[in-house]
Amino acid sequence: MTSRAIDQLETPALLLEQGCMKQNIARMREQLMRLKVGFRPHVKTAKCIEIALAMSGGTPGPITVSTLREADYFADHGFTDILYAVGITPNKMGHVAALLKRDVKLTLILDSLDAAHVLAQAAAALPMPIRALIEIDCDGHRAGILPESPDLLGVAQTLVDGGVVVGGVMTHAGSSYECRSDDALRAMAEQERARTVLAAERLRQAGHAAPVVSVGSTPTALFAQSLNGVTEVRAGVFVFFDLVMAGLGVCSVDDIAISVLTTVIGHQRDHGWTIVDAGWMAMSRDRGTAAQPVDQGFGLVCDVNGNALTDYIVVSANQEHGIVAHRDGATGKALNLPVGSQLRILPNHACATGAQHARYHVVNNSPQITSVWERIGGW
Repeated sequence: MTSRAIDQLETPALLLEQGCMKQNIARMREQLMRLKVGFRPHVKTAKCIEIALAMSGGTPGPITVSTLREADYFADHGFTDILYAVGITPNKMGHVAALLKRDVKLTLILDSLDAAHVLAQAAAALPMPIRALIEIDCDGHRAGILPESPDLLGVAQTLVDGGVVVGGVMTHAGSSYECRSDDALRAMAEQERARTVLAAERLRQAGHAAPVVSVGSTPTALFAQSLNGVTEVRAGVFVFFDLVMAGLGVCSVDDIAISVLTTVIGHQRDHGWTIVDAGWMAMSRDRGTAAQPVDQGFGLVCDVNGNALTDYIVVSANQEHGIVAHRDGATGKALNLPVGSQLRILPNHACATGAQHARYHVVNNSPQITSVWERIGGW
Protein backbone atom coordinates (compact mmCIF):
# COMPACT_ATOMS: atom_id res chain seq x y z
CA MET A 1 0.00 0.00 0.00
CA THR A 2 1.04 3.63 -0.42
CA SER A 3 2.19 5.11 2.88
CA ARG A 4 -0.07 7.75 4.34
CA ALA A 5 -0.18 9.75 7.55
CA ILE A 6 -2.40 8.79 10.46
CA ASP A 7 -3.99 12.26 10.42
CA GLN A 8 -5.76 11.12 7.23
CA LEU A 9 -7.49 8.25 9.03
CA GLU A 10 -11.13 8.40 9.96
CA THR A 11 -11.31 7.75 13.66
CA PRO A 12 -11.55 5.78 15.81
CA ALA A 13 -8.91 3.47 14.31
CA LEU A 14 -6.68 0.74 15.73
CA LEU A 15 -2.93 1.44 15.51
CA LEU A 16 -0.17 -1.15 15.86
CA GLU A 17 3.44 -0.18 16.59
CA GLN A 18 5.25 -2.93 14.69
CA GLY A 19 8.66 -2.39 16.26
CA CYS A 20 7.21 -2.58 19.74
CA MET A 21 5.35 -5.78 18.84
CA LYS A 22 8.56 -7.36 17.54
CA GLN A 23 10.34 -6.55 20.80
CA ASN A 24 7.53 -8.14 22.80
CA ILE A 25 7.68 -11.31 20.70
CA ALA A 26 11.47 -11.49 21.02
CA ARG A 27 11.20 -11.15 24.80
CA MET A 28 8.79 -14.08 25.07
CA ARG A 29 10.71 -16.31 22.68
CA GLU A 30 13.99 -15.63 24.48
CA GLN A 31 12.38 -16.46 27.84
CA LEU A 32 11.03 -19.78 26.58
CA MET A 33 14.32 -20.68 24.93
CA ARG A 34 16.04 -20.03 28.28
CA LEU A 35 13.54 -22.33 29.98
CA LYS A 36 13.90 -24.92 27.20
CA VAL A 37 10.19 -25.31 26.58
CA GLY A 38 8.07 -25.36 23.42
CA PHE A 39 5.85 -22.50 22.31
CA ARG A 40 2.26 -22.67 21.12
CA PRO A 41 1.25 -18.99 20.94
CA HIS A 42 -2.37 -18.09 21.53
CA VAL A 43 -3.59 -16.16 18.50
CA LYS A 44 -6.90 -15.05 20.03
CA THR A 45 -5.39 -11.65 20.87
CA ALA A 46 -4.08 -10.93 17.39
CA LYS A 47 -6.58 -12.75 15.13
CA CYS A 48 -4.35 -11.80 12.20
CA ILE A 49 -2.18 -13.90 9.90
CA GLU A 50 0.73 -11.45 9.71
CA ILE A 51 0.99 -11.31 13.49
CA ALA A 52 0.57 -15.07 13.94
CA LEU A 53 3.46 -15.64 11.55
CA ALA A 54 5.61 -13.20 13.51
CA MET A 55 4.73 -14.99 16.76
CA SER A 56 5.64 -18.34 15.17
CA GLY A 57 9.03 -17.20 13.90
CA GLY A 58 8.06 -16.50 10.29
CA THR A 59 6.51 -19.82 9.25
CA PRO A 60 3.35 -21.61 10.39
CA GLY A 61 3.82 -23.56 13.61
CA PRO A 62 1.75 -24.83 16.53
CA ILE A 63 -0.89 -22.34 17.69
CA THR A 64 -3.73 -22.03 20.16
CA VAL A 65 -7.14 -20.67 19.16
CA SER A 66 -10.23 -19.68 21.10
CA THR A 67 -12.80 -20.18 18.32
CA LEU A 68 -13.25 -22.71 15.55
CA ARG A 69 -13.56 -19.80 13.15
CA GLU A 70 -9.98 -18.92 14.09
CA ALA A 71 -9.02 -22.54 13.39
CA ASP A 72 -10.55 -22.28 9.90
CA TYR A 73 -8.85 -18.97 9.18
CA PHE A 74 -5.39 -20.00 10.29
CA ALA A 75 -5.69 -23.40 8.59
CA ASP A 76 -6.40 -21.49 5.37
CA HIS A 77 -2.97 -19.89 5.84
CA GLY A 78 -1.00 -23.05 6.51
CA PHE A 79 -1.35 -23.50 10.28
CA THR A 80 -2.35 -27.13 10.77
CA ASP A 81 -1.25 -27.94 14.36
CA ILE A 82 -4.04 -26.26 16.34
CA LEU A 83 -5.21 -26.50 19.94
CA TYR A 84 -8.80 -25.36 20.42
CA ALA A 85 -8.58 -24.16 24.01
CA VAL A 86 -12.27 -23.96 24.92
CA GLY A 87 -14.18 -26.91 26.33
CA ILE A 88 -15.79 -28.95 23.55
CA THR A 89 -19.58 -29.30 23.23
CA PRO A 90 -21.79 -31.52 21.01
CA ASN A 91 -22.94 -28.69 18.73
CA LYS A 92 -19.35 -28.10 17.59
CA MET A 93 -18.53 -31.65 16.54
CA GLY A 94 -19.60 -31.12 12.92
CA HIS A 95 -17.14 -28.24 12.65
CA VAL A 96 -14.45 -30.37 14.29
CA ALA A 97 -15.06 -33.11 11.71
CA ALA A 98 -14.74 -30.62 8.85
CA LEU A 99 -11.37 -29.42 10.17
CA LEU A 100 -10.10 -32.99 10.53
CA LYS A 101 -11.07 -33.70 6.92
CA ARG A 102 -8.76 -30.84 5.93
CA ASP A 103 -5.86 -32.68 7.58
CA VAL A 104 -5.76 -30.21 10.46
CA LYS A 105 -4.14 -31.76 13.51
CA LEU A 106 -6.79 -30.44 15.88
CA THR A 107 -6.57 -30.99 19.63
CA LEU A 108 -9.61 -30.47 21.86
CA ILE A 109 -9.90 -29.85 25.60
CA LEU A 110 -12.41 -30.92 28.24
CA ASP A 111 -12.67 -31.00 32.01
CA SER A 112 -15.50 -33.32 33.06
CA LEU A 113 -16.85 -36.83 32.76
CA ASP A 114 -19.91 -35.45 30.96
CA ALA A 115 -17.74 -33.86 28.27
CA ALA A 116 -15.62 -37.01 28.05
CA HIS A 117 -18.72 -39.11 27.36
CA VAL A 118 -19.85 -36.63 24.68
CA LEU A 119 -16.49 -36.76 22.92
CA ALA A 120 -16.17 -40.53 23.26
CA GLN A 121 -19.60 -41.01 21.68
CA ALA A 122 -18.80 -38.61 18.84
CA ALA A 123 -15.36 -40.07 18.13
CA ALA A 124 -16.66 -43.01 16.12
CA ALA A 125 -18.22 -40.65 13.57
CA LEU A 126 -15.10 -38.52 13.12
CA PRO A 127 -13.02 -39.02 9.95
CA MET A 128 -9.87 -39.80 11.95
CA PRO A 129 -8.81 -40.22 15.59
CA ILE A 130 -9.04 -37.09 17.71
CA ARG A 131 -6.68 -36.01 20.46
CA ALA A 132 -7.79 -34.31 23.66
CA LEU A 133 -6.08 -32.61 26.57
CA ILE A 134 -7.63 -32.66 30.03
CA GLU A 135 -7.96 -29.19 31.50
CA ILE A 136 -6.52 -28.85 34.99
CA ASP A 137 -7.62 -26.37 37.66
CA CYS A 138 -4.30 -25.10 38.99
CA ASP A 139 -5.58 -22.09 40.94
CA GLY A 140 -9.37 -22.18 41.47
CA HIS A 141 -9.83 -19.40 38.95
CA ARG A 142 -11.84 -20.88 36.09
CA ALA A 143 -12.46 -24.30 34.57
CA GLY A 144 -10.61 -27.56 35.07
CA ILE A 145 -10.24 -30.71 37.15
CA LEU A 146 -8.18 -30.61 40.33
CA PRO A 147 -4.99 -32.60 39.77
CA GLU A 148 -5.75 -34.81 42.81
CA SER A 149 -9.34 -35.52 41.78
CA PRO A 150 -10.46 -39.10 41.03
CA ASP A 151 -12.32 -37.61 38.05
CA LEU A 152 -8.98 -37.04 36.33
CA LEU A 153 -8.41 -40.75 35.82
CA GLY A 154 -12.09 -41.35 35.11
CA VAL A 155 -12.08 -38.81 32.30
CA ALA A 156 -8.92 -40.30 30.81
CA GLN A 157 -10.31 -43.83 30.85
CA THR A 158 -13.61 -42.70 29.33
CA LEU A 159 -11.73 -41.08 26.48
CA VAL A 160 -9.56 -44.13 25.87
CA ASP A 161 -12.60 -46.42 25.90
CA GLY A 162 -14.14 -44.20 23.20
CA GLY A 163 -11.06 -44.25 20.99
CA VAL A 164 -9.93 -40.73 21.86
CA VAL A 165 -6.20 -40.14 22.26
CA VAL A 166 -5.35 -38.71 25.69
CA GLY A 167 -2.71 -36.22 24.69
CA GLY A 168 -2.01 -34.93 28.17
CA VAL A 169 -3.02 -31.95 30.29
CA MET A 170 -3.30 -28.19 30.00
CA THR A 171 -4.09 -25.28 32.30
CA HIS A 172 -4.34 -21.51 32.50
CA ALA A 173 -3.30 -19.64 35.65
CA GLY A 174 -5.89 -16.89 35.49
CA SER A 175 -5.17 -15.96 39.09
CA SER A 176 -1.90 -14.47 37.88
CA TYR A 177 -3.96 -11.42 36.92
CA GLU A 178 -4.62 -10.87 40.62
CA CYS A 179 -0.96 -10.93 41.69
CA ARG A 180 0.50 -7.72 43.08
CA SER A 181 4.25 -8.33 43.15
CA ASP A 182 7.04 -10.02 41.24
CA ASP A 183 7.36 -12.59 44.00
CA ALA A 184 3.65 -13.38 43.76
CA LEU A 185 3.93 -13.82 40.00
CA ARG A 186 6.90 -16.14 40.38
CA ALA A 187 5.03 -18.16 43.01
CA MET A 188 1.96 -18.42 40.76
CA ALA A 189 4.13 -19.57 37.85
CA GLU A 190 5.56 -22.34 40.02
CA GLN A 191 2.10 -23.30 41.28
CA GLU A 192 0.85 -23.52 37.70
CA ARG A 193 3.81 -25.69 36.72
CA ALA A 194 3.73 -27.99 39.74
CA ARG A 195 -0.03 -28.59 39.73
CA THR A 196 -0.13 -29.40 36.02
CA VAL A 197 2.91 -31.67 36.15
CA LEU A 198 1.31 -33.49 39.10
CA ALA A 199 -1.78 -34.20 36.99
CA ALA A 200 0.36 -35.53 34.13
CA GLU A 201 2.27 -37.77 36.52
CA ARG A 202 -0.95 -39.24 37.89
CA LEU A 203 -2.12 -40.04 34.36
CA ARG A 204 1.19 -41.70 33.52
CA GLN A 205 1.10 -43.79 36.70
CA ALA A 206 -2.32 -45.01 35.55
CA GLY A 207 -0.91 -46.12 32.20
CA HIS A 208 -1.65 -43.08 30.01
CA ALA A 209 1.27 -41.66 28.03
CA ALA A 210 0.12 -38.01 28.46
CA PRO A 211 3.03 -36.56 26.47
CA VAL A 212 1.75 -32.96 26.55
CA VAL A 213 1.94 -30.69 29.60
CA SER A 214 0.71 -27.30 28.42
CA VAL A 215 0.56 -24.11 30.52
CA GLY A 216 -0.64 -20.64 29.67
CA SER A 217 -0.83 -17.01 30.87
CA THR A 218 1.51 -14.23 29.82
CA PRO A 219 2.40 -13.22 33.41
CA THR A 220 3.43 -16.72 34.49
CA ALA A 221 5.29 -17.40 31.25
CA LEU A 222 7.43 -14.31 31.71
CA PHE A 223 8.01 -14.77 35.45
CA ALA A 224 8.60 -18.53 35.54
CA GLN A 225 11.95 -19.54 37.01
CA SER A 226 11.64 -23.17 35.92
CA LEU A 227 9.29 -25.09 33.66
CA ASN A 228 10.62 -28.56 34.39
CA GLY A 229 8.09 -31.14 33.27
CA VAL A 230 6.23 -28.67 31.02
CA THR A 231 6.33 -29.31 27.27
CA GLU A 232 4.76 -26.12 25.90
CA VAL A 233 3.62 -22.64 26.83
CA ARG A 234 0.54 -20.90 25.49
CA ALA A 235 0.49 -17.12 25.84
CA GLY A 236 -1.14 -14.45 23.72
CA VAL A 237 -1.53 -10.96 25.15
CA PHE A 238 2.27 -10.54 25.39
CA VAL A 239 2.30 -9.74 21.67
CA PHE A 240 0.72 -6.34 22.42
CA PHE A 241 0.58 -6.10 26.23
CA ASP A 242 -1.95 -3.70 27.76
CA LEU A 243 -2.67 -1.61 30.84
CA VAL A 244 -3.64 -4.63 32.94
CA MET A 245 -0.25 -6.20 32.20
CA ALA A 246 1.48 -2.90 32.98
CA GLY A 247 -0.46 -2.71 36.25
CA LEU A 248 0.86 -6.15 37.19
CA GLY A 249 4.42 -5.07 36.47
CA VAL A 250 4.71 -7.53 33.59
CA CYS A 251 5.52 -4.73 31.14
CA SER A 252 5.83 -0.96 31.05
CA VAL A 253 3.35 1.40 29.44
CA ASP A 254 5.95 1.96 26.70
CA ASP A 255 5.75 -1.76 25.79
CA ILE A 256 2.05 -1.55 24.80
CA ALA A 257 1.96 -2.01 21.03
CA ILE A 258 -1.65 -1.17 20.21
CA SER A 259 -3.65 1.98 20.74
CA VAL A 260 -6.86 3.52 19.49
CA LEU A 261 -6.44 6.70 17.48
CA THR A 262 -9.19 9.17 18.34
CA THR A 263 -10.13 12.77 17.55
CA VAL A 264 -11.26 15.59 19.82
CA ILE A 265 -14.85 16.47 18.95
CA GLY A 266 -15.73 18.90 21.74
CA HIS A 267 -15.40 20.05 25.34
CA GLN A 268 -17.36 20.42 28.54
CA ARG A 269 -15.06 22.91 30.20
CA ASP A 270 -17.14 23.31 33.36
CA HIS A 271 -16.56 19.62 34.02
CA GLY A 272 -12.94 19.55 32.86
CA TRP A 273 -13.88 17.19 30.04
CA THR A 274 -12.49 16.74 26.56
CA ILE A 275 -14.86 14.74 24.35
CA VAL A 276 -13.38 12.32 21.80
CA ASP A 277 -14.89 10.01 19.19
CA ALA A 278 -13.70 6.76 20.83
CA GLY A 279 -16.30 5.39 23.20
CA TRP A 280 -16.82 1.85 24.42
CA MET A 281 -17.49 0.63 20.89
CA ALA A 282 -13.86 1.49 20.11
CA MET A 283 -12.26 0.74 23.49
CA SER A 284 -14.57 -2.02 24.80
CA ARG A 285 -16.23 -1.95 28.22
CA ASP A 286 -13.29 -3.72 29.87
CA ARG A 287 -12.36 -2.10 33.17
CA GLY A 288 -9.67 -4.58 34.17
CA THR A 289 -7.53 -1.93 35.89
CA ALA A 290 -10.35 -0.93 38.25
CA ALA A 291 -9.25 -3.68 40.66
CA GLN A 292 -5.59 -2.63 40.46
CA PRO A 293 -3.82 0.03 42.54
CA VAL A 294 -4.00 2.45 39.57
CA ASP A 295 -7.37 2.63 37.83
CA GLN A 296 -6.89 3.67 34.21
CA GLY A 297 -10.60 4.20 33.51
CA PHE A 298 -11.43 3.09 29.98
CA GLY A 299 -7.87 3.75 28.80
CA LEU A 300 -4.77 5.86 29.29
CA VAL A 301 -4.44 8.89 27.02
CA CYS A 302 -1.35 9.55 24.90
CA ASP A 303 -0.47 12.33 22.50
CA VAL A 304 -0.70 11.61 18.80
CA ASN A 305 2.90 10.30 18.80
CA GLY A 306 2.15 7.74 21.50
CA ASN A 307 3.71 9.54 24.47
CA ALA A 308 1.63 8.85 27.58
CA LEU A 309 -0.11 11.81 29.19
CA THR A 310 0.16 10.02 32.52
CA ASP A 311 -2.49 12.03 34.38
CA TYR A 312 -5.21 11.80 31.71
CA ILE A 313 -7.57 8.87 31.24
CA VAL A 314 -10.90 8.14 29.58
CA VAL A 315 -13.01 8.55 32.71
CA SER A 316 -16.31 7.64 31.08
CA ALA A 317 -17.51 6.18 27.80
CA ASN A 318 -20.72 6.08 25.85
CA GLN A 319 -21.19 4.11 22.66
CA GLU A 320 -19.30 6.55 20.41
CA HIS A 321 -18.15 9.19 22.89
CA GLY A 322 -15.22 9.06 25.26
CA ILE A 323 -14.77 11.59 28.05
CA VAL A 324 -11.13 12.45 28.75
CA ALA A 325 -10.26 14.16 32.02
CA HIS A 326 -7.51 14.48 34.59
CA ARG A 327 -7.48 11.39 36.79
CA ASP A 328 -8.01 13.49 39.95
CA GLY A 329 -11.18 15.00 38.48
CA ALA A 330 -9.97 18.58 38.80
CA THR A 331 -12.05 20.76 36.45
CA GLY A 332 -9.21 23.20 35.94
CA LYS A 333 -6.91 20.59 34.43
CA ALA A 334 -8.73 19.85 31.18
CA LEU A 335 -6.70 19.16 28.05
CA ASN A 336 -6.79 22.37 26.05
CA LEU A 337 -6.83 20.81 22.60
CA PRO A 338 -8.77 22.22 19.68
CA VAL A 339 -11.46 20.21 17.93
CA GLY A 340 -9.80 18.01 15.31
CA SER A 341 -6.73 17.24 17.44
CA GLN A 342 -5.77 13.58 17.58
CA LEU A 343 -4.87 11.45 20.60
CA ARG A 344 -4.07 7.79 21.17
CA ILE A 345 -5.66 5.71 23.92
CA LEU A 346 -3.94 2.65 25.37
CA PRO A 347 -6.30 -0.26 26.15
CA ASN A 348 -7.01 -1.97 29.45
CA HIS A 349 -7.33 -5.34 27.71
CA ALA A 350 -5.74 -5.79 24.30
CA CYS A 351 -7.97 -8.75 23.38
CA ALA A 352 -11.18 -6.85 24.11
CA THR A 353 -10.15 -3.63 22.40
CA GLY A 354 -8.77 -5.44 19.37
CA ALA A 355 -12.08 -7.28 19.00
CA GLN A 356 -13.83 -3.96 18.38
CA HIS A 357 -11.88 -3.37 15.15
CA ALA A 358 -11.60 -4.98 11.71
CA ARG A 359 -7.97 -4.12 10.96
CA TYR A 360 -4.65 -2.84 12.25
CA HIS A 361 -3.07 0.32 10.87
CA VAL A 362 0.61 -0.51 11.22
CA VAL A 363 3.10 2.20 12.11
CA ASN A 364 6.79 2.16 13.03
CA ASN A 365 7.47 4.89 15.58
CA SER A 366 6.27 7.48 13.11
CA PRO A 367 2.96 9.03 12.02
CA GLN A 368 3.11 7.14 8.71
CA ILE A 369 1.00 4.01 8.14
CA THR A 370 3.18 1.37 6.51
CA SER A 371 0.62 -1.47 6.20
CA VAL A 372 -2.97 -2.40 6.92
CA TRP A 373 -3.49 -5.89 8.37
CA GLU A 374 -6.93 -7.42 8.51
CA ARG A 375 -8.34 -9.11 11.63
CA ILE A 376 -11.03 -11.74 11.84
CA GLY A 377 -13.86 -11.90 14.34
CA GLY A 378 -16.89 -13.88 15.33
CA TRP A 379 -17.39 -17.58 15.87
